Amino acid sequence: MADSRPDPIPFQYVTREQRCGADRLGMWIFLVTELLLFGSLFTSFAEYAALYPTVFHEASLHLNLALGALDTVLLLLSSLAMALAVRSLRVGRRRTIGLLAATAGLGVVFLGLKFAEYIQHYHEHLAPGFGFAYPGPQAQHAELFFVLYFVMTGLHALHLTIGIILVAAMLVLVRLGRFSPEQYLPLDLVGLYWHFVDIIWVFLYPTLYLIGRH
Repeated sequence: MADSRPDPIPFQYVTREQRCGADRLGMWIFLVTELLLFGSLFTSFAEYAALYPTVFHEASLHLNLALGALDTVLLLLSSLAMALAVRSLRVGRRRTIGLLAATAGLGVVFLGLKFAEYIQHYHEHLAPGFGFAYPGPQAQHAELFFVLYFVMTGLHALHLTIGIILVAAMLVLVRLGRFSPEQYLPLDLVGLYWHFVDIIWVFLYPTLYLIGRH
């Protein structure tokens, strides 16, 4: 049977609203630090792309544009499912579990496609450190492109994996009746994290995949 009793307020807070505000602030501070992390990578990529524009544009053409576009669609759909899951819980509907399952499932499919793309790069000898081979006189600069590509997309995939685990945990807690229309903050915070990870990919896709296609 679901336990709908409110969680006790820790001693450092006066009201439940104060605790919720502090939790939200903590999540936003965390997301800002994550933004700084990815921002430094985007800045590095932009700097090297300005130094070696021709080879970076050519190297970008070796990425699978169709898979990247499909990944983008999957994450946008997952963000929609996540937003609907939070709303469903807030209005007391019972579709929350299904929407959370869809969110996590779309994330898993994204990771599967990204792993398939990594394998494709490996077989094409475009994975740095694994027999990298690139035609032309600027192979070293092309390898730098793929180093940044694997670091940026790999770090994003790691964050997405963490997000999938968190969404799965929220699904279990919803199923156990730990949340209610009045108490849903943990799910809301996980939703913020999930949307942040999706937004990062929305910037990664044009930066990496479309730089050589304008």
